[in-house]
Amino acid sequence: MHTFLIVLLIIDCLGLIAVVLLQSSKSAGLSGAISGGAETLFGKQKARGIDLVLHRITIVLSVLFFILTILVTYFDV
Repeated sequence: MHTFLIVLLIIDCLGLIAVVLLQSSKSAGLSGAISGGAETLFGKQKARGIDLVLHRITIVLSVLFFILTILVTYFDV
């Protein structure tokens, strides 16, 4: 069971890295990252099309990552 969960965790990690790298950046630089987050938070810039799909896949893969990590530590004992 432990080996199976590790394999799933590795596949999830690779998928999460790929999806994050495929997303388009909001703007360049640290100031752009801060203002881009504020624009997304307050709804000025709505994601459409492939950006929305990649955003949702990122959320699913990150939740799966945390669940698999907890399961791996639980079955490691």
